[in-house]
Amino acid sequence: QVQLVESGGGLVQAGGSLRLSCAASGGTFASYAIGWFRPAPGKEREFLAAISWSAYNTIYADSVKDRFLISRDNAQNTVYLQMNSLKPEDTAVYYCATARRLSSSVGGMDYWGKGTLVTVSS
Repeated sequence: QVQLVESGGGLVQAGGSLRLSCAASGGTFASYAIGWFRPAPGKEREFLAAISWSAYNTIYADSVKDRFLISRDNAQNTVYLQMNSLKPEDTAVYYCATARRLSSSVGGMDYWGKGTLVTVSS
């Protein structure tokens, strides 16, 4: 079974940046696609970004594609989410999850971390 641990959250001023990490243990990390999500009104969780196992393919939500960048280091079993130009509305708990194929769907994810809190002050 895969365990995921998110880190890197914290308090930042609007316009600032944070880099979140998603560290995995168990399973074969390099065979999984990874996605990042956060809660959103009216949704179970809002898709933000995802990266294929090879890092060759990435997908982003329109709401963050010009500000967030997803990357991965398979040697370190870690996926990163670089978040720039943060806004107060980005305040949320951020979750990473594994998938057997690149997906933006909550239903396409298998294992989830417990999340890391990002707070953006105005």
